[in-house]
Amino acid sequence: MSTESPPRKRQRNDDNNETIIQSESTTTTTTTATTTATTAVDEKLYSRQLYVMGHEAQRRMMKSHVLVVGLSGLGCEIAKNCCLAGVSTMTLVDPSPTNSFDLGSNFYLSEANNMDSTSRAELCREKLAELNRYVDVRVKQVSLGDATEIKKMIPNLSCLVITVPLSRPSLVELNETCRACKCVFIYTLTCSVFGEVFCDFGPKFTVFDTDGENPATSQIESIVCSCPAAVKVLEDQGRHGMETGDYVTFSRVKGVDGKLNTPGTEYQITVTGPYTFELDGVDFSMCEHPATQGYITQVKKPVEISCRSYADCMLDHKDEEFMLTDFAKMDRPKLLHLGFNALHSFREKNQRSPEPGNKEDIDKMLEIAKKMDKDGILTDDNGSKTRILKHLASGSKSTLSPMCAALGGIVGQEVLKACTGKFTPIKGFLYLDADECLPDDILPQDEVTPTGTSRYDSQIAVFGKEAQKKIESLNYFLVGAGAIGCEMLKNWALMGVGCGENGKIHITDMDRIEKSNLSRQFLFRDSDIGKFKSSAGKAAAVQMNKDMKIEEYQEKVCPETENIFGDDFYDNLDGVCTALDNVDARLYMDQRCLFYTLPMLESGTLGTKGNTQIVVPHVTENYGATRDPPEKSIPVCTLKNFPSLIQHTLQWARDYFEGTFKQSAEDVNSYLTKSDTFVEELKSQQNTKVETVSAIRKTLVDERPMSFDDCIVWARLKFEELFNNQIKQLLYNFPEDQVTSTGAKFWSGSKRCPKPLLFKIGHVCQDARMENHFNFIVAAANLRAKMYGIEGNTDKDYIKKVLTNVMVPDFSPKEGVKIAANDEEAKAQANGGAGVNNVDSEFDEILSTLPKTSEMGDYKLSPIEFDKDIDEHMLFVTACSNLRAINYGIPTEDTHRSRAIAGKIIPAIATTTAMVTGLICLELYKLVGTAKKQLKIDAYKNGFANLAIPFMTLSEPTAPATTKSMLKGKEWNWTAWDCLLMDTGDVTLKEFFQYFETKYNLEISMLSHGVSILYSFFANKKKVAERMKMPMSKIIKSITKKDFPTNKLFLTLEVIANDKETDEEVELPFIKFRFRP
Repeated sequence: MSTESPPRKRQRNDDNNETIIQSESTTTTTTTATTTATTAVDEKLYSRQLYVMGHEAQRRMMKSHVLVVGLSGLGCEIAKNCCLAGVSTMTLVDPSPTNSFDLGSNFYLSEANNMDSTSRAELCREKLAELNRYVDVRVKQVSLGDATEIKKMIPNLSCLVITVPLSRPSLVELNETCRACKCVFIYTLTCSVFGEVFCDFGPKFTVFDTDGENPATSQIESIVCSCPAAVKVLEDQGRHGMETGDYVTFSRVKGVDGKLNTPGTEYQITVTGPYTFELDGVDFSMCEHPATQGYITQVKKPVEISCRSYADCMLDHKDEEFMLTDFAKMDRPKLLHLGFNALHSFREKNQRSPEPGNKEDIDKMLEIAKKMDKDGILTDDNGSKTRILKHLASGSKSTLSPMCAALGGIVGQEVLKACTGKFTPIKGFLYLDADECLPDDILPQDEVTPTGTSRYDSQIAVFGKEAQKKIESLNYFLVGAGAIGCEMLKNWALMGVGCGENGKIHITDMDRIEKSNLSRQFLFRDSDIGKFKSSAGKAAAVQMNKDMKIEEYQEKVCPETENIFGDDFYDNLDGVCTALDNVDARLYMDQRCLFYTLPMLESGTLGTKGNTQIVVPHVTENYGATRDPPEKSIPVCTLKNFPSLIQHTLQWARDYFEGTFKQSAEDVNSYLTKSDTFVEELKSQQNTKVETVSAIRKTLVDERPMSFDDCIVWARLKFEELFNNQIKQLLYNFPEDQVTSTGAKFWSGSKRCPKPLLFKIGHVCQDARMENHFNFIVAAANLRAKMYGIEGNTDKDYIKKVLTNVMVPDFSPKEGVKIAANDEEAKAQANGGAGVNNVDSEFDEILSTLPKTSEMGDYKLSPIEFDKDIDEHMLFVTACSNLRAINYGIPTEDTHRSRAIAGKIIPAIATTTAMVTGLICLELYKLVGTAKKQLKIDAYKNGFANLAIPFMTLSEPTAPATTKSMLKGKEWNWTAWDCLLMDTGDVTLKEFFQYFETKYNLEISMLSHGVSILYSFFANKKKVAERMKMPMSKIIKSITKKDFPTNKLFLTLEVIANDKETDEEVELPFIKFRFRP
């Protein structure tokens, strides 16, 4: 359950489902029936987003009203992100017609709209409305020259976003009205590779959750009976992660005379160490028994913030009102603040923006900036600062897709903060730039003069016509067509990537579209559900830019598909862009990029956190050069007998699901369809074969159901076995008062003493408020029926009626049952066990009782693969986990939270996705090349951001590590990007040795291909002599017994060699041997 407080900020039209912004000239007045606070959230649609925002914040968003003024690229990006997120109403204001500069950033405008009289707002409305059926998108016809009409709408708004230049008096007037009406005011612009954001959340704004992180939780090791009460947490569970002044609650506390077991009571703490804290003002000195177990949960408190007005900030800005985005550019925010103010002044004086490359306009704006420079920002300038201002002026008409995407993600999240009170807002200004993309000097005017009709006019005005041709000629491989893949395709369509005569985009994704994808994978619609993502993504991208050449695949990138994505494929690429959701695939693509020396654009998100990494051959380290530590696994003993966290019980429930509904069915099918080979395989599995064949007999004979009633009976008996009998046996082996050899209590610390459960149909658990007893029966019985091809039934009355007639046998704990108290004992038991003869005879005996496969005909079971997005699966896993949690006194969780933990769901939201793809596409500009400028490593930027805090940092990538070797007496410092390229054709091994010796003056002592040794100094002389006459490819084929795919051009060889002069071993990179032309 969400722990967010109820909304305290403005709530408009709370009592009316028709939350329409009242206006006579509103073009669209569609009624939205999904905007009340009590309306259920569509968990299927907002699935991944709910793990970012939470249910309460999502409901507040569903009541919010946003007005976006300006529908060029930036305005459309912001509106898109807010519509995907699920605001109630999105009103668009922009009477301007489309111009060619819009086409490079607004993905809903086309060449056909250029200079059409229809407004940009009208052209975008319908397509924005398609993004989310719960959002009412309407257009308001208002002149931007007069703020009066917009002012009338503000009292009904949650947030006003202005994305086009308005007069300073209008901005001040609108901002003051917003402050008076408790409406958040955001002003944002983008020009070329520069962006500006100003946020005013008003004089008083309540933030209900400052960072969006889950509340810190810990387990109690002890609470001393003292004044103040001193708490120590279990160190093996990690630090408590709290600060002095935080509040906590307690649950399931064992000790301190029950004083901490009042639900919901909050205690303020004073931290005394990473594992200790005191309870302020709490006196437990009179308690008889200290606490030895229990759970601690941090309470997140609302925070009130205050922002200064736009007028005040413009008159006297403060350092803390500039959010820094790049620590290598400490002075950049103030410089860009000056530049944007000078540009604003130029526009007001001339009623237009400076023309691209126009020296006179650029100089005029520069003079304005110098006159406005009261802080002396431009003094002692070596030319670098004026260069920035010149480029800002020259590109002021341009709106680039990557910058709009990056800024649209950042601002979109600020809008969601305004609507929900979730996360900490930007207080003041944020400036973002990527000036490294730009040439040192302004390009000649004829090189940057727009055509007036091309969708690439914005890019031409910034980078020139020559650079645009390079972009169109790119051949890129996009791996993944999910959230990041969709945004990337959109950016590339607007940039023109792969749209030239020689350009092409290859995209692969083996997944199909599901409903939960639609809230962030914006290229897809309801009608696309079930289609391959790569196919639907291609169709949507080509619709944005008909010149885009895309080849789609539905293949996984891995060694098994190298017949498709092989040497000839990578040989024709300019680069790779990963849009993946797992590390293994990233590492594989990283190795491909290393081998073919291709740049890689890498990005990823986790809720409001996002990162980008630019990988440049020979300049930066590769992706796999640094890795996160692996996740800690849960000890087997903890899972089986001693859980203490809900994560333990959920993993146990998932494992049980897999074993009961998938593995058992697969084993039965293997026995029935390939009996002889399956039995032979089992015989070799000495430690598990009896368990496996016993399970087959149970599934196929002893417990095989003939009707759904049998499935209900089975489920009821399983409940008894899992949550009563097994617990009784455990307590028989380890009684509650058991002590260890050292005299310590066995059931202490993280070992929680369990209690058997008595089955009660109507039982509701304390924390999650779920009917776990009955849910377990319903889900287990229906899954069992599905596995056997029996028709299921979820009728509660019917199931309850059958349950009343189930006879549950009495259980008595058995003597001699071995239960491991820790992992060491578990391993010893697994390696010991019964003697070989006993195991073999028991296996043979059980096997003989199985029905003959000839008697079973075509009979088969249906294995059930766990899917976190199937409610029936999650009903079982949640109920099973919660029942085990109740056994051990662990707080239970609802299905939503359980789905996240059991399914290892990665929280996702469209705003972060848009931001990271925008940032990484800015790096693509650098890879294409900057006119008259050779980029070094400090020009590239890796990025990390957390939009919740908010925080962003762009930093220089790490250079690749070097290895020092001596070749022919000269020092060679090589990196992971280097190899020894041998383009000799398919020579014999003897010719290979001669070439290597002549070129490098090295003597080979060992040569291998993968795990196959082709030559070694200690090998059989006769065999070596035979191989010396054979072509290299033939040697490898003779050893591996495999043919090479027709598209394979290179062989990877590893070598150990010694310098012929010194006889010292020389450390070398791999050999890239081209054996085919």
